[in-house]
Amino acid sequence: MLDFIYYPVSGILWVWHKVFGAVLGADSGFAWALSVVFLVFTLRLLLYKPFVKQVRTTRQMQELQPQIKALQKKYGKDRQKLALEMQKLQKEHGFNPIMGCLPVLAQAPVFIGLFHVLRSFNRTGTGIGQLGLSPEVNANTPNYFFSVDDVQSFLSARLFGAPISAAITSPDSVLIAFEPFGGIPSVWPIVAVSVPLMIIASVATHLNSRASVARQSEAAAANPQAAIMNKLALYVFPLGVLVGGPFLPVAILLYWVSNNMWTYGQQHLVFGRIDKEEAAAKEAAIERRNDNAPKPGARPELTKKKPAPGAKPVRPAVSGNGESADGDSAAASSPSPSGTGGATTPKKKKTPPGKVRPKNQRRR
Repeated sequence: MLDFIYYPVSGILWVWHKVFGAVLGADSGFAWALSVVFLVFTLRLLLYKPFVKQVRTTRQMQELQPQIKALQKKYGKDRQKLALEMQKLQKEHGFNPIMGCLPVLAQAPVFIGLFHVLRSFNRTGTGIGQLGLSPEVNANTPNYFFSVDDVQSFLSARLFGAPISAAITSPDSVLIAFEPFGGIPSVWPIVAVSVPLMIIASVATHLNSRASVARQSEAAAANPQAAIMNKLALYVFPLGVLVGGPFLPVAILLYWVSNNMWTYGQQHLVFGRIDKEEAAAKEAAIERRNDNAPKPGARPELTKKKPAPGAKPVRPAVSGNGESADGDSAAASSPSPSGTGGATTPKKKKTPPGKVRPKNQRRR
């Protein structure tokens, strides 16, 4: 039913096994272990750009929190209107919430596909999804991209004495499939390999979660729902690896460890690059603002509007008392006929004929 997932996963695993098997030997447990690790690296490399988009989407979501809260406060009772306004806000800022979930959603089919392909190397069990085949029939049944020889090579491979498809809790009905290929393995080599991988995977899960929580804004961390999710990511998920580890095959634990290692390195690389981009953008904005600002002590230059070609120059209107319309003296704006520094003597008013000059205005 999910062959469209199983075949690509088994195909990538087959390619890497051919590469490492040519160097370390086809039956080497290290060749199969490295094939699983590089299967994870290949898929995570394909998801690198969506991961970068996820980080940018998360940053953008944090920046839009004040506007989102304002919309929630304004349209809290009208859910339909709130949804429309949220879509409008997301469209204006080019925000796509689905991109934030894409890397996580894309890894789920990979985990399911890898788990099924690894179990299909050994179909002697009688549990859910098992066929209950005999060891002879199982060893001669192909597994998607893997031929019969590849299946027998996988059953012969050991990683420090433990088959990489075996789990700590694997029953004898499953372990019996390894009898023709090196004998039935003891549980202690499986424990010796699985427990360190469980601890490393749990610690790596906690460190990755702590790095993500540390980069959240104060407003996002104060959200009650975000606080619950942070506690789950910091403590419950790492504890789940320790609790569920004994039920997982060695190869799945290798998948978990390598996936967390890639996530840890990728987070520091991507976050560091985005921080540098934001710092450079802020510096560029400050430089532009400083370039546009006037220098200290300098007066801003006033540009006079030039008259249109052929237009007559406009002179300021002069009132009857010799002052222009803007309150300045018309005489003060014109040069002195005597050339004495521009200061002018106001003209004396002539007495009309028939009128006698008052005594206080007689000539001196």
